[in-house]
Amino acid sequence: MNSLQDLMGNRWLWVAVLAMLFAQALKVVLVLLIERRWRPDMFWQTGGMPSSHSALVSALSTGVALSHGLGSPLFAVSAGFSLIVMHDASGVRRSSGMQARLINELVEELRAVVREGFAPEPLRVLLGHTYLEVLAGLLIGLLAGFLAFRWL
Repeated sequence: MNSLQDLMGNRWLWVAVLAMLFAQALKVVLVLLIERRWRPDMFWQTGGMPSSHSALVSALSTGVALSHGLGSPLFAVSAGFSLIVMHDASGVRRSSGMQARLINELVEELRAVVREGFAPEPLRVLLGHTYLEVLAGLLIGLLAGFLAFRWL
């Protein structure tokens, strides 16, 4: 029973999850403000502004830094994990999204030529993040971590 209580009482876990959820909700709000479209489905989408993955890992790393210090081995692990996640979001996943866009365009061109029996599902394009989207997620996570440390 103590393990469940420990999990439920882990403020840094919940601060990180809340930072991620805030970033996801912000995607919906930004689409509404910028594109003037109500897209609640954006809450469940990967990619886009801001990066919720970056918000989550940076909130975790901020919590570890504030609780254990910048010189702790735990912070080193957390920071390393965060850097890998953010690099992947703006690197590999972004490249995959760009490739998906190009493949979808090629499929459309092939559809015009082949016509019958050629109907593959389009690939998801919005997979990764720009550096600005990752930076925005990082700032959300830092802010969440500092606010939680100050008030929790």
